[in-house]
Amino acid sequence: MATKRRKSKAASVKKKQSPLKVSKKNKIIFGSFLIVLSIALFFSFISFYFTWQEDQSLLAEFSDRNAETDNLLNKFGAAISHFFMFKGFGLASFAFPVLLAVTGLYWFLGLKGTRLLGKWIWGLLGIVWVSIALGFLFYEQPLLGGQIGFEMNDFLQDYMGKIGVFLLLLFTLVVIMVRLFNFSPEGIGNYFKGVNFPKPKPKPRVKAEILDSEKGSIELSLETGEEEIKIDTYTHKKDIPPLNPESGLDVNLPKMEDEEIDLKVEKIAEEKLETDVKAAKLVKDFGEFDPKLELGNYKFPPIQLLEEHGASRGITINQEELEENKNRIVSTLKNYKIGIAQIKATIGPTVTLYEIVPEAGIRISRIKNLEDDIALSLAALGIRIIAPIPGKGTIGIEVPNKNATVVSMRSVIASSKFQKAEMQLPVAFGKTISNETFVVDLAKMPHLLMAGATGQGKSVGLNAVITSLLYKKHPAEIKFVLVDPKKVELTLYNKIERHFLAKLPDSEEAIITDNTKVINTLNSLCIEMDHRYELLKLAMVRNIKEYNVKFKSRKLNPNDGHKFLPYIVLVIDEFADLIMTAGKEVEAPIARLAQLARAIGIHLIIATQRPSVNVITGIIKANFPARIAFRVTSKIDSRTILDTQGADQLIGRGDMLFTQGNDVTRLQCAFVDTPEVAKITEYIGSQRAYPDAHLLPEYVGEDSGTGIDYEISERDSMFREAAEVIVNAQQGSASLIQRKLKLGYNRAGRIIDQLEAAGIVGPFEGSKARQVLIPDILALEQLLQNETQNRN
Repeated sequence: MATKRRKSKAASVKKKQSPLKVSKKNKIIFGSFLIVLSIALFFSFISFYFTWQEDQSLLAEFSDRNAETDNLLNKFGAAISHFFMFKGFGLASFAFPVLLAVTGLYWFLGLKGTRLLGKWIWGLLGIVWVSIALGFLFYEQPLLGGQIGFEMNDFLQDYMGKIGVFLLLLFTLVVIMVRLFNFSPEGIGNYFKGVNFPKPKPKPRVKAEILDSEKGSIELSLETGEEEIKIDTYTHKKDIPPLNPESGLDVNLPKMEDEEIDLKVEKIAEEKLETDVKAAKLVKDFGEFDPKLELGNYKFPPIQLLEEHGASRGITINQEELEENKNRIVSTLKNYKIGIAQIKATIGPTVTLYEIVPEAGIRISRIKNLEDDIALSLAALGIRIIAPIPGKGTIGIEVPNKNATVVSMRSVIASSKFQKAEMQLPVAFGKTISNETFVVDLAKMPHLLMAGATGQGKSVGLNAVITSLLYKKHPAEIKFVLVDPKKVELTLYNKIERHFLAKLPDSEEAIITDNTKVINTLNSLCIEMDHRYELLKLAMVRNIKEYNVKFKSRKLNPNDGHKFLPYIVLVIDEFADLIMTAGKEVEAPIARLAQLARAIGIHLIIATQRPSVNVITGIIKANFPARIAFRVTSKIDSRTILDTQGADQLIGRGDMLFTQGNDVTRLQCAFVDTPEVAKITEYIGSQRAYPDAHLLPEYVGEDSGTGIDYEISERDSMFREAAEVIVNAQQGSASLIQRKLKLGYNRAGRIIDQLEAAGIVGPFEGSKARQVLIPDILALEQLLQNETQNRN
């Protein structure tokens, strides 16, 4: 009996606990699981559209632990995304992570799931509809709608045709819109009723209102439909019979003698600015300003000054070499069980590019890892694998030619691509692997960093840049600031000092070799940059191109300090030496120029043979998106220059990689020899030149200050007027004196130095205006009188 009682008691307890009740902890755990699963599905689905071709062949090897897929969630992600995206519903499968995430949030937050079933029903219906719709719209791309969408669309079209499937999809869409979004014709009508369509404006009319019937006072106003404009109040002073306000204006008003009311509506015509009118007249009388007029007879150097080198022979195709390299590449890859479906060769001056299409299922990384093995089998240096080639579905293997062809500077200068280049500062670097001339615009780079080991072609590359600009630009359009710490690389350009070079006013030689003068020159360029920005601000333009166009059109007055602005290109041949000796004193102005000088036409070209991180710092790299790497000795140096490896695999002798912030292009630098540069500079130097080199603004370093003791008799004739301008404005800047007194920048700078020596302004403070030490004009008069008395 006791046993029966226990059994009946246990049964009653079991009956009480039979309803399924999930604890709060389990809800949180299950909800978290669903949310994490939805995130995993989402990322695996996204990754599927980038890696499905590589991963599809490995799905059969799911149980193999050594097999690796490219999906973000590895084999799990590849398998689950293949099931949902490929075999399932395609893009519509992205709704599954959303539904799972919503369900997980319901469980995690402990919400009631009464409406959850409805969300799943409509969600699944929407998934099926989107899958079929994608299969219908993109029949040639079954991956978008998945296998289900493709097959269901194909099945329906067999029985209903395309029009029938379209109508079925449209009907289903209407059902979804009505049930889920309360779609109705009335809603559409109400929507369009709420839209305010523009109404026609009423014609303006004159309105008259009686203010005082006894005095005959009338107020006239103009109604335009949008507002009422009061015109005037008219009162007739003669005795007249009283007017009846209730009768409006239809009563017989007395004739108002000798008084008339005229309503005049004047149209204000747009007038040209006075400066534009004057500019148009000047252009009509004298034509546009021509900056080349002073050297109007200047002749560009002829192409015959450059040697042909090996360009006349062209690229020789060695069929045996091509076939031999092709067979070795195929056999090497075959040894590692990598089949090739197709191979093609593109012959360049120094390198041949073999483009291969691997068989289906071959992972790109396997070929990339065989770089050294391919180099060993070909017995060649400089093997470089591009996997994949950007913009193509192939893998590139660059193999150096046994007999390289020299790319002459003459061939690239004579090319139509360079001659017809519509660029501000065109530079012809050389030729690509496909033997095309490579021309870029220095103005758009806007600065260039060049690095490579000793003897790999940096100096030739600098000469190629300068030669390109000499063949394309007039001396009035461009000036070079050349810095040569090695003192031997750029000395050939001394002959064109008065044509193309810029220097400091107190400098004897235009080519800078002393590090102290380099610092002064860089700071002088910063002053020039600030001055140019001031001119752009006054001219209300954004860049040097717009400014020069406006100046040529005679819309800017030279008496206000405006002038034609040539491009300035700063070339530094060995930057590492400057960093070692000057450090931050050089890096700071270069970083400032690199950040700001693009718009006002100052561009930097920096070359170094030691591309270490303490030379090419992060600040410099950030502002030099255009970079050239010649051959370097290590992968670290390559990454320092290009942010990628490859420069360590070049073959030297002008073989280089160029990047402008996106793809890396392999080039053969054009070769220009020293005698050729000498001929060009002699030809230019023999022609009529400017009286002196282009003078940069004066800069005096902090060590010497500007505390030069100027004798009162040596002061500028405009010294007193300049002092009054500075004291009145309480701003000590050369540009202020230049604008107010219409002086040149160099003269204004000398006056500022004299004002500092006289104790009127403070010392130089970089880009800030100098402090004015004299509070008002009375104090200035007292100071100048005391100076005169002391002198007497």
